Parts: sequence; structure tokens; C-alpha cells
Amino acid sequence: MSNKIGMISLGCPKNQVDAEIMLSKLQNHGYEIVTDPGEADIIIINTCGFIESAKKESIENILDMVSYKEDFPSVKVLVTGCLAERYRSEIFTEIPEVDGVVGIGANNDICEICDKLMNYEKVEEFPPKEALCFDGDRVLTTPPYSAYLKIAEGCSNHCTYCAIPSIRGEYRSRPAESILAEAEKLSKNGVKELIVVAQDTTRYGEDLYGKNALVPLLRSLCKVEGIEWIRLLYLYPERIDDSLIETIASEDKIVKYMDIPVQHCSSRVLKRMNRKGDRESLTNLFNKIRERIPDITLRTTFIAGFPGETEEEFEELCNFVNEMKFERMGCFAYSEEEGTPAAKLDGMLPEEERNRRADIVNDIQSGILDEINESLIGKELITIVEEYDGYTDSYYGRTVMDAPEIDTQICFTCGYDLNDGEIVTVEVINCVDGLLTGEVV
Repeated sequence: MSNKIGMISLGCPKNQVDAEIMLSKLQNHGYEIVTDPGEADIIIINTCGFIESAKKESIENILDMVSYKEDFPSVKVLVTGCLAERYRSEIFTEIPEVDGVVGIGANNDICEICDKLMNYEKVEEFPPKEALCFDGDRVLTTPPYSAYLKIAEGCSNHCTYCAIPSIRGEYRSRPAESILAEAEKLSKNGVKELIVVAQDTTRYGEDLYGKNALVPLLRSLCKVEGIEWIRLLYLYPERIDDSLIETIASEDKIVKYMDIPVQHCSSRVLKRMNRKGDRESLTNLFNKIRERIPDITLRTTFIAGFPGETEEEFEELCNFVNEMKFERMGCFAYSEEEGTPAAKLDGMLPEEERNRRADIVNDIQSGILDEINESLIGKELITIVEEYDGYTDSYYGRTVMDAPEIDTQICFTCGYDLNDGEIVTVEVINCVDGLLTGEVV
């Protein structure tokens, strides 16, 4: 009888891809993958350690899984991912019931690590971050018609609030041949939507080829048969050039959706964040994109309450959100992360004030989203079917305007049966409490 592995993967899609590669390695090694932790011999928590809320979620999951050992003493608990990489031996010290803590560079050795755990060995390994494997077979944890495609690892932008470079290392592009081979394999296995991710997707190729190579990569991905949607996440504004805009506009397979995290619009705040730009340059960029791609959905994120943010700069941010009317947006309260330059800046605001400011920006966006949803009534939206609700005899899906996990769904009816992953055209009929409703044309 094979030993059984259960995994909980937390955090971003990039971490999720790492988890999927590890699951495939373990499965090929002879381990059985189970979804119920109560059935597992080893429980892996692939953690996130990016901001305070993510760290708390990771720690809560570790403690929950450790609690299984009270009733099932033979269960092994292994901590992987960003929290493990960031805090290393501290996890063993604070939670001694854990059986193993390994850094991201150890992912490639996950089978040997689990073998040691089954032999009742404690494991603590932290190879170089650069040892993290880029490619390999995956056990998809997304629906079978949609998959993330990671094109790079690490980050070299060094934003002052962000711990990612210290956790994941400098930016490392994945060879185009490897990316395209994986896209082909995913397509043959039924994937219709590729969601292209990296810490900074727009930086792709600079380290590997000496120049930006995102556009030729996208052009090649568009030639992969069977792929119908290609969605781009994490585009940095200063690297979005005319060539990229034209590629998104002209390639039918590329969904007219751009996720461009800008974090703020005040030039002084952006400078303290070690980011480029100002309100004028950002406004010009978004106006240019909308002019060249009229049906574009723009998503962005902001940080409110950054150290030293004045009332005037916060007001500027609110006005910017009101002016730009982003189709999708999220605002987060600044999270003070130890070891980052921003944590040492003067002007640290109380946590309550940071949360208050973030709530105000999100409330502004909520009103804008209501206006946008009302304007969509009567329009037709290309939609991917995600699930059927037998109780209401209706379907739920994502439109071209919505990324999985991040954005929302649309509820719709159809006069004939649909399959998950099918792409249909839905006419929007109404909007109820922020949920669009419609019917298949």
C-alpha cells in the first residue's frame, strides 16, 4: 500500500504552480495524493509569507494540521513555500511539533524529503533559492480547462515594501522553449485558458536574452492549438510599451484584460516605494491603452497608508481612482514587513488609519463597479462556463473581464446543457447585489 500525501497550498498562483510540480513528483515517486488530511501520512503546507495576513493564514494552517498529530501521532507535517524560506529554523522553534521545514530550493528534492519523514527523520533543508525547479509535470489544482503558466521566478524590482526578492531571489526568466512545451502539453490535456504569471511579467527575458522577450513569447503562445484564452497578470506600468499594447490589441487569443499593479499615483510616495512614475504618466498610460484597446478591462492594486503618506497624497489617490474608473481594482492597507526598507521609513501610520484609508478607496471603487455593471446590461460578454447550479438550474462562469480567484463571476441560464470549460456568449440582463445575471445568446 502506497503512502499518502495531502497538501494545502496557500498564497499566489506562482506558489500554486510550485505545489502542482511537487505533487506530480510525489505521485510519480509512488505516493498517493489525497484531499482529506485525515487520510494522509504526510501533510504538506505550501505556505505564503508575503504580508502579515498571509503569514497568519499560513501559521493557522500549520497549527491546524499539527493538531491532527494529537489523534494520529504517526502523521508527519512538512512546511514548504515562502514562510518556510523566510523564517526557516524559527518555525521549528515556535512549532516544535512540525516534522520538516524546507526552503523553496528544496522543492526539487521533495520525494527524498518525504521519504526521510516516513523514516521518522526530522528534516530541515535550505538549498539556494536558484535551485527551485522551473518546469516539470504538474498535477493541476485548477479546473481542467484553465491553468497558470509561470514564465519567471523571483524579482529584481526591490520595491521597499516587498520581501519577495529576499524570499524568492533575483528575477530569473524561464527559457521560451520550456514555456511553449508546457503550453502544448497543457493544451493536449484539455486546457483552454492560460494565465501567464511572474512577479513581473513585463520583465520577461531581460536576464536570459539581454532584451525584453515578452512580445515574441506571447506571439508564439498564440500559435498553440487548442488554447483559446491567454490572460496576462502582473504587468509593471513602466515596462508596458507600444509593442506590447499592439500585441494585446491584435492577437485574438489574448484576452483584453491587463492586470497592472501601480500601488499609488503620488510621485513622492512612489519614489519612497522605489517605484517609477507619477499621476500624469500613469494617466497617460491608461488613456493610451484604452484608446488602442477600447474593450480592455484594466485591473490594478493600490497600497493605502504607506509610511509618510500625507492626507493630501491620500486625497490624490482617491481622486485618481475616481478619475480613472478601473474596471477591476483592489486596495490594501500597508503591511509593515520586517527586513524591508519601508519598515525603517519615518512617518509610520497607525494600523487603524491604514485600514481606514484602504476602506475608503475600496468604497469608492465599489460605487464605480456598480456604475460599470449597470452599463453592461444589454451587452454580450464572452464567458467560460465554470459550474452548474442544479438548485436554480443556472450556470456560473467568468467573463473575459474576470480572472479566476481574483475577480467575480456571472450567473446565467441556457436553453441547452453546457459543459464546464465551454466558452459561450452571454447577454447581460441584470445586476443583483453586484452579481451580473444573463442568458446564453
